[in-house]
Amino acid sequence: MSKSHLIGALSAAVFTVISMSSHAVGVSGQGTWETTLQGRDLDGNAATFEAYYDTVQDITWLADANYAYTSGYWLYSGGQMNWSTANAWAAALNPYGSGITGWRLPTTNPIDGTTADDATVSYIGTEDHGYNVSAPGTLFAGSTASEMAYMYYNTLGDKGYCNPTTSTVSSCSGPQAGWGLTNTGPFSNVQSNLYWSATEYAPITSNAWTFNFTFGLQGYNGNYISNNVGGYAWAVHAGNVGVVPVPAAVWLFGSGLLGLIGIARKKA
Repeated sequence: MSKSHLIGALSAAVFTVISMSSHAVGVSGQGTWETTLQGRDLDGNAATFEAYYDTVQDITWLADANYAYTSGYWLYSGGQMNWSTANAWAAALNPYGSGITGWRLPTTNPIDGTTADDATVSYIGTEDHGYNVSAPGTLFAGSTASEMAYMYYNTLGDKGYCNPTTSTVSSCSGPQAGWGLTNTGPFSNVQSNLYWSATEYAPITSNAWTFNFTFGLQGYNGNYISNNVGGYAWAVHAGNVGVVPVPAAVWLFGSGLLGLIGIARKKA
């Protein structure tokens, strides 16, 4: 498919996808999220999870993928903002009054170890720019160089518009069956749209890397876009942060044990 036809096809399909993905939920058996994401408490209520630790990427994701909007920080355009605003928001985060600071946007590193070819578009995941970055069955399958691409293609098991098996480096074969943001795992408010990366686009530093959760497309956008439009922001934190909930069975065992100790002391 030519690039002009591809753009037309994507434009025609976008409204359908946005409608579909707005109702996306956690799909059991799709992706690795059920075994690689661990819930973390940030607000003091152990019954709910405000973040998830990614055991593969060793980072913690906010459970709300549009927290800048739902927390009231940025109410323009449903939470879309420019790159500098997105970075500033993440850097200043103290989500849910948890006292945990040091949040950032996800990073985009070279999947093949170099930025010299970043302008090249690949439809089969062989370059940073394009579709199927780190997707199963590709040359760099399972690479965590791009934190958002890994989340989309591996953790959530979602599929890009271009089929990595039947496409070529320079030609997209699509749409492939089941493409789009069909699974959001345990996360809420994942937008079927562009998300900012923390990483500048090396060939043109007035741009920054983005990931499109509609099409599974990693690209770049001008980081100078006005404050009311641009991309969404999903905050992550290096390493494992937040409170690890204690299973109810452990609490019951602990309280029972304390009770036995108390009885033993009385008898003594």
